[in-house]
Parts: sequence; structure tokens; C-alpha cells
Amino acid sequence: MGWKNRRRQYGCVLHLDLKDGKIWIQHNGTEIDIANELVSLGVSKEDIVLAFQEPLIRQYTGFAVG
Repeated sequence: MGWKNRRRQYGCVLHLDLKDGKIWIQHNGTEIDIANELVSLGVSKEDIVLAFQEPLIRQYTGFAVG
């Protein structure tokens, strides 16, 4: 993140959305398992969508499907 040749350089490391009362994890470029960190903080798995997973695969993750 910063400036190079008068142009802004920006890369999103973590992208979460709040939609319909659920937390949608769109991208996680960290080494931290954000979904399980949220669960350890008291967020229900049914309120977390692993949006980076293909919709057909989400049903097997143990988290919300959307």
C-alpha cells in the first residue's frame, strides 16, 4: 500500500462483507483462519459464509451456504 510513480498502489489483504445479517468472507490473504477466529469470539457458524468457496462446495464446510 502506498504510492508509485504518482499512482496509488493498493492490495486488499482481507475482504469481509456484512449481508443479510451474515459475515461473508470474500478474501483472506492472511495466515489467520478468520472464520474460526470469529467462531472463537462467539459468532455462530451459521452466520459466516465462506464466499471464496464455490457455492456448490459451501454445504460441506460446516458454515452457512449464503
